Amino acid sequence: MATIKDVAKLAGVSPSTVSRVIAGSDRISERTKERVRRAMNEVNYVPNAIARSLVRSRTRTVGFTLSRRADQAFSNPFFSEVLRGMSATAQRWDHDILLSISLDEQDEKKKCLQLIREHRVDGMIISTSRVQDEVIDVLIREKTPFVVIGRSAGAPVLSVNNDNVEASRRATKHLLEQGYRKIAFISGPRDLVVSLDRGQGYEKALVEAELPVESKRIVETDFSEEAGFAALCRMWEAGVDFDAVLASDDLFALGALRFADHMGLRVPEELGIVGFNDTPMMTHTHPPLTSVRILSYELGAEAMELLLQGLENREKLRPGKEILLPAELKVRQSSLRQGGKTEKQ
Repeated sequence: MATIKDVAKLAGVSPSTVSRVIAGSDRISERTKERVRRAMNEVNYVPNAIARSLVRSRTRTVGFTLSRRADQAFSNPFFSEVLRGMSATAQRWDHDILLSISLDEQDEKKKCLQLIREHRVDGMIISTSRVQDEVIDVLIREKTPFVVIGRSAGAPVLSVNNDNVEASRRATKHLLEQGYRKIAFISGPRDLVVSLDRGQGYEKALVEAELPVESKRIVETDFSEEAGFAALCRMWEAGVDFDAVLASDDLFALGALRFADHMGLRVPEELGIVGFNDTPMMTHTHPPLTSVRILSYELGAEAMELLLQGLENREKLRPGKEILLPAELKVRQSSLRQGGKTEKQ
């Protein structure tokens, strides 16, 4: 295996000059840099990435943290699309992504601290924010550059989000316009900001329609198709009647479709269903499912762009700056009880 001394000897320079070329020093002439690069290619020398990052004080790596079970994280197409968008931007900037998956908030906080203090990443992207988020508090305390995908309920931070309150209000209003009056809401864990925002939009639409917000029709559960199905079964067994479901995630919507099939309910005649995220599978169900289209790919791409720009120019890491991306309701057969066109509302 070739060493830095082999490169220096072949290029006719000192090992320290080779190190400066690798580090991108502007004190070395282009002629010398080219000679060193040719020597590196000739002896197949690959710079040690760890040593290189120590010289530069940069790893060219961004951490992306997910706090949920691995099977839940990768069964949800939303996170796959977010990661795809992040990867495209990181590739353009010649950066890598280090993915960290944690079981809970404490585990996530511990792993983030480890990544930061071991200088394994230059910054972090947080995929989900909580109402009281210890991970965000740690990143602020450690003075780590980071971007939140979603909204921070606490300290002002740099974030990329969509207007979940308004999107949920519009989705609920669509169901009301179709004649549904007893709309159930399946929420994700209520310690998540996104769950609160989508719940707020649901309640806002009911209040605007002068309908009561009934807690018996609101259920909280983990993000999975099975959990959505089980939640509706429990509601039904408890004697709660509902004629429509606003699902705060497409996995819940799939669970609602499975529930309708299990109970012999016709969709949309006897049960209307609207999901969130509009993952590709929504157009292939029977009937096709109405869903709020969230620009998942763009959320990831924009978050990475913001962070990498900030790493180049720290003045751009302005706390409190929130970029809002548009969302649209994609109407399909699962919610069209009164008929009409399958298009955005």
